[in-house]
Amino acid sequence: MEEADRINRQALSTRIAQRLSGPAETILGFQTLIVASLKREGLTDSIDDALMVLEAAQTLEKMITKLLSSDGFTTLSQLDDATLRHDLRTPVNAIMGYSELILEETAGSLGSAIENDIRTVLKECGRLLEQVDGLVGFSGSDIDTMDVEKVDADIAKALAQSLAGASVSSENTAGRILVIDDIEANRELLRRNLINRGHNVTTVASASAALELLETTDFELALVDILMPDMNGIDLLGHLKSNPRWRNMAVVMVTGLKDIHVVVKCIMAGADDYLQKPVESVLLFARVESCLEQVRWRAREREFLAQIELEKSRADGLLLSMLPEMVIKRLAAGEKVIADRFDNATIIFADIVDFTPMVARTNPSELISLLHDLFSAFDVLADQHGIEKIKTVGDAYMAVAGVPHPQDDHADRALEFARGLIKVMADGFGTDAPLKLRVGLNSGPVIGGLIGQKRFVYDVWGEAVNLASRLESSGVSGRIQISQATLDALAIPPVDLRSRSSQIKGVGKIQTFILD
Repeated sequence: MEEADRINRQALSTRIAQRLSGPAETILGFQTLIVASLKREGLTDSIDDALMVLEAAQTLEKMITKLLSSDGFTTLSQLDDATLRHDLRTPVNAIMGYSELILEETAGSLGSAIENDIRTVLKECGRLLEQVDGLVGFSGSDIDTMDVEKVDADIAKALAQSLAGASVSSENTAGRILVIDDIEANRELLRRNLINRGHNVTTVASASAALELLETTDFELALVDILMPDMNGIDLLGHLKSNPRWRNMAVVMVTGLKDIHVVVKCIMAGADDYLQKPVESVLLFARVESCLEQVRWRAREREFLAQIELEKSRADGLLLSMLPEMVIKRLAAGEKVIADRFDNATIIFADIVDFTPMVARTNPSELISLLHDLFSAFDVLADQHGIEKIKTVGDAYMAVAGVPHPQDDHADRALEFARGLIKVMADGFGTDAPLKLRVGLNSGPVIGGLIGQKRFVYDVWGEAVNLASRLESSGVSGRIQISQATLDALAIPPVDLRSRSSQIKGVGKIQTFILD
């Protein structure tokens, strides 16, 4: 019960002191600005008085900071109400007196900005005095008799309950910690405390020794002293955070320096936290274990991101096997309808001769394996010649040159690809009877686009496509049949060429060419 009362009284005294600290911090901040403005404007007659105000503001801030410290309630309880109000009013009265004196002596010559700042200081002094006048009842021992605002008491009691129920968890997972300090006693104290807490601790006496050790050993956390002879802690911190291997290690700076600018510099340079010497063990454990938890959460996050990236890469690979890369990029950019006209393209159709009878006499798994190996070889050839595979339908393979990327040599690419298909078939695929292809090529304008909702399909349409299909179906086994349009589009007409008159369904009789 006594401990609960102590915590409650301490929380309440801290809450009251916080109500004083707001105006006090504002006074000090604005007075610092006023002094800087007077110096910048060259108003030397008022600087001495302004410095007196600044000194009083600093004294006031120190007094209230002491009230906010862990022994603040002791300070409050040891003073009677009159003494406490007198001690606080003394610097406030000095601030107000010198500030009003500056305004009177300058008589409007300061400039509106400085005058407004001084009036702000005076206004905050008034606020502070109202708070000081409310400080009664702290010299007694019964918290229920303290004359304070109900809201302050409620806030303080809520905080007291939280503090009373809070405790530093004894459960923790051992961390791999590196302690870097040039003073042996400091290293040993940190090491012993952390080992007793269950952590694995290694110590070194210099920044250079730390960097050498880090080349071969991984740590989750480093406790780095700032003042070291070979390399100071801030420079070491820069090395750690600039190296990809070490930048994910948490770094807590340990310093005996009281300069807040040093702390700010460390945080800006990437430090995760800092500890003031002499290091209190409870605070050491809390900050070390907080940093370790953050390091482990970040490690899990990196693992999740890597897994997401892996799955994304797999999905992208699957999508690339189904759609042209350019189409995927346009989809990712938000295009809803993808359709383009290509004035010059060559369409390739290839079909296995007498495939249907072979289906009836072949084991299903063997058949699928054969088609897989065959069409995979066709896909490799397509990549080699810059040909876009469109689809397979049963035993038929359809592709196009000049789509979706226009190509001036689309006909030449298509012909070389077709010859490659014939050669692949001639080399054999382990079947009882040699397989043969019929291949048809035609050139002309087409429309290429993306269709479908559940399963996207990139396809091409146009009369040129229909004629290419007819050229394949009316062709010769083991040969390539091309149209006049394709022949005209070739850079160099092939020598192994013979002309023929072909009756094409839906077109009529036209001249075509067979490549031997």
